[in-house]
Amino acid sequence: MAAQGRAALRAPLCALLCLALAAARPSPVKVLSDGMWRELLQDEWMVEFYAPWCPACESLQPEWEKFAEWGEDLGVNVAKVDVTEQPGLSGRFIITALPTIYHCKDGEFRRYQGARTKAAFINFISDEEWKSIEPVSSWFGPSSFLMSSMSALFKLSMWIRYGHGYLTETLGIPVWGSYAVFGLATLFLGMVLGLMMVFLADCICPSKRHRPPQLQPQPRKQGPESAHLLKNRYEEQEADEGDVSDDETERKEGSKRDSSPSGVRQRPVPGAAPLEKS
Repeated sequence: MAAQGRAALRAPLCALLCLALAAARPSPVKVLSDGMWRELLQDEWMVEFYAPWCPACESLQPEWEKFAEWGEDLGVNVAKVDVTEQPGLSGRFIITALPTIYHCKDGEFRRYQGARTKAAFINFISDEEWKSIEPVSSWFGPSSFLMSSMSALFKLSMWIRYGHGYLTETLGIPVWGSYAVFGLATLFLGMVLGLMMVFLADCICPSKRHRPPQLQPQPRKQGPESAHLLKNRYEEQEADEGDVSDDETERKEGSKRDSSPSGVRQRPVPGAAPLEKS
């Protein structure tokens, strides 16, 4: 009976000891933050996006931990991202469902949609099943300008949420007061940005009132040869004009002579035919 009692006590003690050792052993899963996302552009990674309040994420954690123990043998880095603490990374990958798993290799990103078991994860890497999945387009990749903008928007939303919590919980401001503060801040920032845009537009495309006077090109100094040629052309033009004026005066005088009464010519009337003598 004593031996059975000691054996019954040893079992829970061994279980507690195993749990203590497991808790003391560091997790093989790496934890990524917003400032570490560029590490995903190198080597091979399997990244899980999760949230602490997600039941499906909690059920996946044991399998993910077991898979991470094989990471060194498979040559893959196994990591996880808490979307509630790292909104920038959540925005870069546009996480809309939890948990979400991505495979990253040399700057190419593919979404894993297979079974969520340790064996499935190992086969996905060892058999290179990821090659059959189309990578994410470069336009929507985490390193693109569009996704960088989305990351900034997600961070801004998180800062607004923190600010709202600080105003309402720490300072005791009512909710409507917090909304009023953010509304005034939005109006002020919009006014400042509008003034900056007007200033830049005025610098790039100034109005006519503020445009500097344009310098007119000065006439070039003529040399002696060009001045002599111009003088000859001017004399020829004057001579041509004189000839034209003489011709016009002669035409006018001729028209006057024709119009005078003395100048009218009389046509001779033929005489009557002579009568024959009888």
